[in-house]
Amino acid sequence: WFRMGLVLPRADMAYWVIRCSQEWFTPIYDQIHDKLLECEVMHMDETRFQCNKEGNRKASSNSYMWVMRSAASEAVQAAYFHYSTSRNTEIAKGLIGDFNGYLITDAYSGYNKAGNYTRCLCWAHCRRYFIESIPLDNNGKELLGSQGAKGREYINLLFKVEKEIEHLSFEEKKQKRQEASQPILDAFWSWTIKTSAMHTTNEKLTEALTYATNQRQYLETFMNDGRIPLSNNLCEANIRPFATARRAWLFADTPKGARANAVLYTIVETARANDLDVYEYLKYLLEEMPNNDHIQHPEVLEKYLPWSAELPEQCRLQTKHKKCLKK
Repeated sequence: WFRMGLVLPRADMAYWVIRCSQEWFTPIYDQIHDKLLECEVMHMDETRFQCNKEGNRKASSNSYMWVMRSAASEAVQAAYFHYSTSRNTEIAKGLIGDFNGYLITDAYSGYNKAGNYTRCLCWAHCRRYFIESIPLDNNGKELLGSQGAKGREYINLLFKVEKEIEHLSFEEKKQKRQEASQPILDAFWSWTIKTSAMHTTNEKLTEALTYATNQRQYLETFMNDGRIPLSNNLCEANIRPFATARRAWLFADTPKGARANAVLYTIVETARANDLDVYEYLKYLLEEMPNNDHIQHPEVLEKYLPWSAELPEQCRLQTKHKKCLKK
């Protein structure tokens, strides 16, 4: 706009984005959350966020962006971002509601009593603890034969099994896990017990062993159902664009801006998950939502959701010409 000779104050542009978010995107945003709660397998995570003008708080205080993501096994592919000043269990309860399926998370205790669901923990998180415990030489290379490397290798074997069975049906996956993953788990827990009993000055290794032992119940949940993934990586993949962009824009100025941020990341990441051309989809919503009478007839919103078969063809990602947008 500036190059075209139109000087737009930053506050005006921010206000327009917030108003568009509130009036035309929030109805879609709320529908996405409702649909996620109908899923049977879901991911969840949260990351730090800063809002400068949150009432009765310092500008440097930590707020949080919570992220919910449907699992790859679900018919609905969606990501949902929620801004909050807190990371406590009450926020998780409000987001999770009556969801009673499988919830894949990290080991954050805020999820322990946030709902009536079956908790599943991420093996990638567990592996990171062991990787961090591996001692390095002066050149930054791993010292051979460390216990941390052995722990990592057991977990790598679990991921190797998952790679080999990724194209099987969910029932076949469950069966193959019983045959191939269970012996690896048995060996890993046996090694964990034996290693934990040994004296070590490696505090990181002790931390890794304690983490694995304490979370054993939830780490093993993936054996119960072939739809449960081994890691929370799908959710983290949706957080990554947010975390990367945050390095550039740093913070939200106001709570309204923070909520608009959550709404827009939800729309954009869910559009990407459904192979939509994000620009065309946003443009379509802004053209259609002001005139579709969704307030009086909320049922019309179904046709505007990112996975709707009724979306016009221009909203579909044309991979031949726009392959870079899919990355």
